[in-house]
Amino acid sequence: MSAAPGFLVVGAGSIARRHMNNLRLLFPAARIACVSASGRPLSPAELPPGIVIHADLAQALAEKPLLAIVASPASSHVGHAAVLLGAGLPVLVEKPLADSLASVAAEAGVLRAHQDRIEIGYNLRYMPSAQALKALLEERRVGRVLSVASEAGQYLPDWRPGSDYRQGVSARRELGGGVLLELSHELDYLLWLFGAFDTACCVATNSGSLGLDVEDCVDAVLSKRDGFSARLHLDFLQRSPTRTCRIIGEGGTLLWNLMGNSITLYGPGGQEEVLFSEPAWDRNDMYLQELARFVRVAKGELAPAVDLAQGLATLALVEALKVASCTSQSVTLGDFSA
Repeated sequence: MSAAPGFLVVGAGSIARRHMNNLRLLFPAARIACVSASGRPLSPAELPPGIVIHADLAQALAEKPLLAIVASPASSHVGHAAVLLGAGLPVLVEKPLADSLASVAAEAGVLRAHQDRIEIGYNLRYMPSAQALKALLEERRVGRVLSVASEAGQYLPDWRPGSDYRQGVSARRELGGGVLLELSHELDYLLWLFGAFDTACCVATNSGSLGLDVEDCVDAVLSKRDGFSARLHLDFLQRSPTRTCRIIGEGGTLLWNLMGNSITLYGPGGQEEVLFSEPAWDRNDMYLQELARFVRVAKGELAPAVDLAQGLATLALVEALKVASCTSQSVTLGDFSA
């Protein structure tokens, strides 16, 4: 009988702990280890039961785990991933790939040399309604798509009750915070569903109401040469959480409600039809599916679902939107690449 697999998680924050718990659900007998993202000593009390704590990456790598999950702050993602990939480990990098294209450029050689063994954690793609929406678009349920409006907003202090939101990764520029990187899921799914855009304009602002040093509100328009456009709104400010995508087509409108895991079709004459609805769905399932699939990537059975090129495309779009906002000018997206 083969030995139980071993797994390594870099980081000890909320998403890192979720991955540890999910690995235990999927692989009850596995050896699951953790290394602090910052190098600080970890206490067993701050981790799920049974997690092995290593002092550093060298000690962790000596155990020869099957794969690693990088759940450190975005500013450290590429550095940690490069070390792990260089040691021969497949790596699942939590979104976003990095905090900037410059960070990626510093380790581009290592990343590209191992691109068949690196995945970016844009787990919204595993939502049942996301997959249903992609199928509806591929079958052209509303005909030619004319425009899209994507919105995501939630009051940042409410994200993790009991902790100081100002100390979290989302709130701190040096850790890769800000609404564009934190909510880059929306950018990823726009590219996944509709392909690359050609130009973008953006207004990214800091309201000052949360005491942050990063943008907490973004409004942007992405467009293609054929006239197709996508409007995007992201914020840390709304007291009532919202996450929707409205797709206007020649034959009707699709409303994807990510909070409710549903899709509604609005047709001619006031027609309204719920095409998909699973409100009781457990959102942790998408993380479980992501992990289960990446284990198969690590074993060489599958190619990455969200590969390095896709992670780079989303990061390049983030960077382009920041430049568009700073310059108050429309930017050509093809000018941004790593």
